[in-house]
Amino acid sequence: MLNKITQAAVTIGVVLVSACAGTPPTHFYVLEALSPAATQIDTAKKRQIGIGPITMPALLERKQIVTRAEGNSVQIAEFHQWAEPIKDNVAEVLTQNMSRLQPGDIFRTYPWSAYGAVNYRLIIDVVRFDAQPGKSANLEARWAVMDEKSHTIVTNGQSGITRGISGEAYPEAVSALSQVLSDFSQELSQALQALAPAQSLN
Repeated sequence: MLNKITQAAVTIGVVLVSACAGTPPTHFYVLEALSPAATQIDTAKKRQIGIGPITMPALLERKQIVTRAEGNSVQIAEFHQWAEPIKDNVAEVLTQNMSRLQPGDIFRTYPWSAYGAVNYRLIIDVVRFDAQPGKSANLEARWAVMDEKSHTIVTNGQSGITRGISGEAYPEAVSALSQVLSDFSQELSQALQALAPAQSLN
């Protein structure tokens, strides 16, 4: 009886080891800040600009990378995942990009209460942020800039950005999504630069 129990335990162990050996490794990815630094630094009084809150489709708020496929279908990659929550990664990359594009301003990622008040708040509603391997990376977003003192919207807009992807691999898709965020950052930067200079802010 003991031998049968031992043999059964060994058999189960072999099956489990075989199953583990056959499971592919999980790859983790992060988006990167890519916007180039501004060539001139404004020495005037710095504005405090908050990035966020940012909202994203529920479909994307998962650890697995979601890609588009044919026929309005999506693929959820179990073994290709974000290394941190995608919304946090997007907010951090936008903050880094904007800081490079506008070194004359100070950018804070939401929530920024630990750093005090900000002059403007950049609110972003991401409608689409995904890639179709071998074709394109896409971002669609609505955004608005709020004056924190008066709680009024001073400017707003919509962005639709597409970047081509030549390869089918996930690293190429993530790289293209980083490029899309860089393009988006430049659009936001242009909108912010058109606002009141820091000297007129209280």
